[in-house]
Amino acid sequence: MTWFFLALIGTFFYACTNHLDKILLEKYFKGGVGALFLFSSLFSVLAIPFLLLADPSVFNVSLSNTLVLVLVAVFHLLVVWFYLIALKHDEASVVIVFYQLVPVFAYILGYLILGETLTRLQLIAMALVILGTTIISFEIDIDNKFKLRRKVILPMLAAAFFWAAGGTVFKMVALEENVIRSLFWEHLTLVVVGIVIFIFVRSYREDFLLAIKNSSKTVLSLNLLNEVLYMLGNIIFSFAYIMAPVSLVLLTDSFQPVFVLAIGIFLTIFFKKITVEKIQAKHLWQKIFAIIVTGIGTYLLFVS
Repeated sequence: MTWFFLALIGTFFYACTNHLDKILLEKYFKGGVGALFLFSSLFSVLAIPFLLLADPSVFNVSLSNTLVLVLVAVFHLLVVWFYLIALKHDEASVVIVFYQLVPVFAYILGYLILGETLTRLQLIAMALVILGTTIISFEIDIDNKFKLRRKVILPMLAAAFFWAAGGTVFKMVALEENVIRSLFWEHLTLVVVGIVIFIFVRSYREDFLLAIKNSSKTVLSLNLLNEVLYMLGNIIFSFAYIMAPVSLVLLTDSFQPVFVLAIGIFLTIFFKKITVEKIQAKHLWQKIFAIIVTGIGTYLLFVS
């Protein structure tokens, strides 16, 4: 079961990046998600030399395969964009639950595009995941009234869809999975898009430069830590993929909301100046119930 603990470590690192994103948005990029997206895009250039060293053959691919990898990278960019929009308006522990919809969208796209079949168990599992995300889709206000999280639902539905679409496109062309090449083209595309945004979007450029000017050391340190944790998560998952079936490894993604919630509670209790999570009983029960229901649905999807 070494692969399971490796995958859990990778999932924990991803959960840490969710909170780092939230802290950066709240403390240093209050002008909007564009500045943080721009910073993350340009910062990705640091990973490119290491990816080239890991696999010097990243350029030795056909034009069609390169275009597919770039397209998948664009989908990943859209995932990040919509995720940051949602994260700006709500807690990380709420936002991350919606990522459990990714396999649901993947099965739907596989059915519509690839002609794959859906079993009764898979349909039940998909219904459970949708139920779980529906539970977290309503915010409980101070008067115990339910309010729909409109600013979170639509962006996260888009993020989950584009994540699933990236996997579907990758599968359509029957590419052999190569984590290093995928990461290389993802980061290269991210840098190119970041440069374009920096040049042509004045408001994002000004917010970006202002954040650097006011809190350069802190912003650089947090973004560096964020990037390192993300890359370590990817590397750890790569080893886990070698040791066990991909479907089983991906199943550990269902633990990410658990880690995000646990980290949020820890930070709220011991480091309130950093970030604050709603940990009143009514909020905790809602989050826990949503995580359990989506977790069961995700488990059934991967074992069916």
